[in-house]
Amino acid sequence: MRIQILGAGKMGIFLADILSLNHEVAIFDYNPEKLRFTYNCVRLSRPEEMADFKPELLINAATVRYTIDAFEQTLPYIPDNCIISDIASVKTGLHAFYKNTGRPFVSTHPMFGPTFANMSNLSSENAIIISESDHMGKVFFRDLYSTLKLNIFEYTFEEHDETMAYSLSIPFASTLVFASIMKPQESPGTTFKKHMAIARGLMSEDDYLLTEILFNPHTPEQLGQIRKELAELLKIIESRDSQAMKVFLSRVRKKING
Repeated sequence: MRIQILGAGKMGIFLADILSLNHEVAIFDYNPEKLRFTYNCVRLSRPEEMADFKPELLINAATVRYTIDAFEQTLPYIPDNCIISDIASVKTGLHAFYKNTGRPFVSTHPMFGPTFANMSNLSSENAIIISESDHMGKVFFRDLYSTLKLNIFEYTFEEHDETMAYSLSIPFASTLVFASIMKPQESPGTTFKKHMAIARGLMSEDDYLLTEILFNPHTPEQLGQIRKELAELLKIIESRDSQAMKVFLSRVRKKING
């Protein structure tokens, strides 16, 4: 299959490396400097060059801020029957966009990234395939993610957004609050160092990505739960209620152990 990848960021290059083993791959980026470290694929830096490549599948790996812009700039140069796809962690506006194009599409979300994941062993990582996607697109990504040994789930666009509010917005918000009141420690403990490593990794992400994830319409409800639990914990601590603390900790352990 001829596969066109948009964006030579970390995920774009990762996908090019993986897919070029079994497919004819081209990778596009406006910045030729980013293409220097790609290999075994066609390097493109002008959208019109895609017309000659004639991709059968287009994978949009552009930064989430430019996902739809990247589609709009390249769709005039690819065949009408080319399946278009995204791997964005934020799906805002994408469902309507796909409907308006009238093209076959597949939307997925590999829920890992170079910041935290062990890219050589992804067996503990997950991927979501959007159920409204076209059949052949879903088949392709299910095969790809199975090859990577990812755990695969199928959600609707709406279910995806709800899941992201829970699995991303909560840890993102919790980490931001921790980091916002953090003071440098001369002799930090193990737990503090682990939290700091997570905070540094989070803050290395794109501001727009962090903002869009936190602006998920389902996020306020989840943050309301954090505020409720924090208020209860503060009350227990202030009253030094050992029995209530025991009940609270027991409840948390049950949540963790599922």
